Amino acid sequence: MKRLLALSVAALAVLTAEQGISTRPARAAQSLEELLVETKNLRAEEEKLNAAREKEFLSNRDQQAALLAGADKARAAAEGRGQELSAQYDANEKLINELDTQVTDRSGNLGELFGVTRQVAADTASALQQSMISAEFPEREESLRKLAGSKELPSIRELEGLWYELLREMTESGRVARMTSSVVQASGDPEQAEVVRIGPFVAMSNGRYLNYLPTQRKLAVMSRQPPEEFTDAALELQEATSGSVRAPVDPSRGVILALYVDRPNIWERIQHGEAVGYVIIAVGVIGAVLAAYQFVFLSWVRRGVNRQLENVDRPVADNPLGRVLLAFKGDHSRIDELAEVAELRISEAVLREIPPLERFQAFLKLGVAAGPLLGLIGTVIGMIITFQSITESGSSDPKLMANGIGQAMIATVLGLGIAIPLLFMNAGLASLSKHVIQVLDEQSTGLLAENIEKKLIQNGEPAPTGRERKHGVAA
Repeated sequence: MKRLLALSVAALAVLTAEQGISTRPARAAQSLEELLVETKNLRAEEEKLNAAREKEFLSNRDQQAALLAGADKARAAAEGRGQELSAQYDANEKLINELDTQVTDRSGNLGELFGVTRQVAADTASALQQSMISAEFPEREESLRKLAGSKELPSIRELEGLWYELLREMTESGRVARMTSSVVQASGDPEQAEVVRIGPFVAMSNGRYLNYLPTQRKLAVMSRQPPEEFTDAALELQEATSGSVRAPVDPSRGVILALYVDRPNIWERIQHGEAVGYVIIAVGVIGAVLAAYQFVFLSWVRRGVNRQLENVDRPVADNPLGRVLLAFKGDHSRIDELAEVAELRISEAVLREIPPLERFQAFLKLGVAAGPLLGLIGTVIGMIITFQSITESGSSDPKLMANGIGQAMIATVLGLGIAIPLLFMNAGLASLSKHVIQVLDEQSTGLLAENIEKKLIQNGEPAPTGRERKHGVAA
């Protein structure tokens, strides 16, 4: 009995825990009657709790039903609105198509005209970006680029703006303008300076020519300037206030001027010839110095000989002719010598004077012959470099071959450049020396004939005539 009572109490405790019923602490039932009473009380409380839950559930169900009814009503209204909007969209789409058709029919060729306008605006903007005039009007291309990228029909104002920029470009292209602009110096720092611009062709500041930088919309001093005659013309143009002056104009808008400035000068060309070029120049310089020295020497000798010709009877030892005359006339006892001995002595005196007169001519002849040969060596070296570049790159790109070919041609030009002047120098020196030697030969021969005549007269023999003297009868 007690065991059954314990099991019942345990079952009641479990049921109470599962239902979540708050019960007051009670003592344990001591008998079946007490257990029955407690069970009945618990059941009554559970029924009350279940009735409250059922009431709450019914209340929530009615509320959810009301919400569902409202949602169904809103959905129905939205579906109706959607059908109305869909019908209106279809109607608007139909109306838009009809209006597009009307616009197309009424515009006619205006669509093509506006397309051409946008194309012209784009081309004009690109041309203005590269134009030097944009340095003075830097913001003029913005409106044109906006017009070129527009998807709408251009307005009258935009069309007038395009026309105005085209007209201003044409007008400024024919003007010589003076302005103050920011000029990028060689150091990279911008400075405000006075600039003279000849249309879109060339600009100059302080006698220096300027490049236009399209990305920065500024003018910059060229890293290399043209020759002095161009810079002098630029200074003259900047200083002019009226009238007309000579000034260079580059019709290619800077391309020709840049190519002209980038051309290597004489020293750079010589450096491109490398070692062979230096050897050729050394030979030429040595030959020129020796030729100049010998030319001065022969000129001085020629003047001395001419002075001596005016006073043959009074020979002086400061010139070759005087020394030749003194070699025979210095000792009067030689007048009675045999004609053969006298001729040999005179010839000896003449031969003694010839080497100083003809010196350096052999070296000049050598330079004339060696110049083209040295140039040929440089040509061969340049061609070897060219073929090596072709072999290494595997292509015949003209830029790769230009270095070797340039070296070859420069060596050839240098070789011919020293040979031709040395040839003329040698010819001139030979002409001067031959003139002096001819004078020495004539005077020595005349001196010999005069002594022979004196000897014949002393011996009582008739003197030879001019014809006999000419054919050597006197000998």
